[in-house]
Amino acid sequence: MPIMKDNDIHQVIEILRESVKAWSPALVDDKANKREWGPYQILIATILSLRTKDTLTAQVAPRLFALADTPYEMIRHAPEQIEKVIYPAGFYRNKARSIVAISQKLIDDYNGDVPDDLDELLKLPGVGRKTANLVVTAGFNKPGICVDIHVHRISNRWGYIQTKNPEKTEFALREKLPQEYWIEYNGLLVSMGQNLCTPTSPWCSKCPVITFCSRVDVTRSR
Repeated sequence: MPIMKDNDIHQVIEILRESVKAWSPALVDDKANKREWGPYQILIATILSLRTKDTLTAQVAPRLFALADTPYEMIRHAPEQIEKVIYPAGFYRNKARSIVAISQKLIDDYNGDVPDDLDELLKLPGVGRKTANLVVTAGFNKPGICVDIHVHRISNRWGYIQTKNPEKTEFALREKLPQEYWIEYNGLLVSMGQNLCTPTSPWCSKCPVITFCSRVDVTRSR
């Protein structure tokens, strides 16, 4: 079994840049790359995507943005109205309240604009490090490391890092991953995780970077 070396990451990223073209893209990164969503839409869509599949978020987010796509428009609607629009996204009631609270705080503290600073984003209600980092990278094209379940799983499966949870993964990657890859890392690994490197029984036989992968904790594959 191969053991991934630190310098292998350069080849891995290069290979994934090509391979990802054949896979379904990560929703938020794709919308940002196409400039179809700005920072506010990226922020709200990321809130919607928490514990919700991209395929469902892709249906729910446009419905919400047809109703309101600025903080000023959003606060005109009661959370109950937003609930109906974003159903059946996971935790839709909590998300509706968070969306209204976020929009109100953006108006009160930031003149309706989304801040491009990680620490400021973390002051928004319901915004954690994953969401804040994705807004920084996808919304503003600034360096950040967004870690979701796919990034955490694959980075550890490769053997590139050894961490126990996504927050520790973020800080380990900040120490190790060359900054030139920070912005694109999440989009590449999310797409890979959704299409190939699944949580159980990953498609190792089809993996373009299998020669670099340590296959940590992989007990069954296809």
